[in-house]
Parts: sequence; structure tokens; C-alpha cells
Amino acid sequence: MEDIQSYIESGILELYVMGDLSPEEKLKVEQMAVQHPEIRTEIASIESGLEHYASAYAVSPSANLRERVLNQLEKSETVTNLNTTTVTSINSAKSNTFYKYAFAASVALLLLSTIALFVLYTRLQESNQQLAILETNNQQFSNRVNFMIDQLDQTQQTLNILRSPEVKLIKLAGTKQAPQASMMVAFNPVKEEVMIDMSAMKMPENDTTHQYQLWAMVDGKPVDLGVFDMKTDDSGMKKMKTVTNAQAFAVTLEPRGGSVNPTMDQMMVIGSI
Repeated sequence: MEDIQSYIESGILELYVMGDLSPEEKLKVEQMAVQHPEIRTEIASIESGLEHYASAYAVSPSANLRERVLNQLEKSETVTNLNTTTVTSINSAKSNTFYKYAFAASVALLLLSTIALFVLYTRLQESNQQLAILETNNQQFSNRVNFMIDQLDQTQQTLNILRSPEVKLIKLAGTKQAPQASMMVAFNPVKEEVMIDMSAMKMPENDTTHQYQLWAMVDGKPVDLGVFDMKTDDSGMKKMKTVTNAQAFAVTLEPRGGSVNPTMDQMMVIGSI
């Protein structure tokens, strides 16, 4: 009896049910089943357990595919006729049922694997989107920091210019064309440099077809020092054209690109040194 129990626990009966034994080993199992009822009982228990497992995860294949598989299995299966009616109960019909459920279980596992891969892919896509958002936020933060650094640099440059003992600051006051207008010109007669303070400028914003033009009065004649636009977000010092011996500065509103001579009735601000 102890040898029979060891034989059952050896795993050969599971291999028999799965069809993984050689013909000689299979015949040996069937002979043992004839001689020992407990072996027949164990074979029936293994088959029942596998059928329940297959049923729990079964996904019915299409009728065409199922018939093709079952027909192929029927062609390849060899039914061994035993001498007793007891072993005959381990028949081809039960084997067909087992293989049918085993095939269905394989399809179920394939379906579960596909679903798992889809969920993993979806989560990967979500992670990539979150990473892209973080990169965008980091880029925006970096741009903001760079803008602040540029603003600080411009402020420092402005302070350096205004602190120079060579620089003269000339305030230009509004005319009747723009009574509230005003701006500051930094003039360095030694270096003949002219700069305007965009951050302190109070001028109406010009349209797209006009620009402001800065003039210097030299010996009673206007000298062109360049054009500029008035924008609320402008800051820092804007360098204009050089000039020698300027006695006054004025700004007129001219067609975009500037004029050869100032339009006197469009003078916005003026100031003398």
C-alpha cells in the first residue's frame, strides 16, 4: 500500500493525464489502474481538477477554430482498449473534454496577457504625458528665470550709464500735441553717445504705420538720431545714433522708418541741454 501511495505521489499520474508519457509508460499506468482502484480514483480526481481549472478561465473559441482543433486532436489520439470495463471509463470522450478545456484555458491566458499589456501600455503613455508636462513646466520656469536675469542685467547697465560722470541727463517735456508725455535722454558728449530710457518713458503707443524719431539740434539744425517704438513692456536703455555738439533733443511722430526732416506739427517732446 505504501508503494502505491509513493507511485501516486511521484507525479506520473499527472503526466499521464496531460499526455506527456511515452507509450510504454502510458501502458504501465493503465495496467496499474486495472490492478489498483486508488490509482483509478486519483486519475479521475486529477482530470476533474484540471477540467474545473479550465472551465474557470475558459474563453470559447469560434466554432470554426474549435472544430478544426478538435478534429485534429481526434485524428492524432490513439484509444487504448483495456481488458476491463473499469479502465475503459478512462476513455477518449473524457480526453476530448480535457483538451477542449485546456485549449480554452490557453485562449483565456492569452486574452489576459493581452489585456495586461494594454493596461501597461496605457500607463506608460500616461507617464510619458506627465513627463512632458513636467518638462514644459520646467522650460517655462527656466524662461521666466532667464527673463528676470535679463531684466536685472538691463537694470545694472542702466545704473552704470546713469552713474557715469560724463553722462548728462536731459528730460524732454511734452508739447501741446502730447501734454502728458515725457522721456529721458542720456547724452555722453565725450563719447558722443545718445541713449534713451525706455523704462521711464511716458509716450502714447504708436501704431504700426508710424514710429517716433529722435532729433538732436546742432547749430540750429535737426540731426536724425534714429527711430523707436513705444511699447508698455519696453525696458532698459536703447542706444541711438551718435552726435556731436548737441544743444537740444526732440521727438516727432513720423511714418515708419523715419523722415529726412522732422514733421514739426507732430513734435511730441522737447528738451534743451
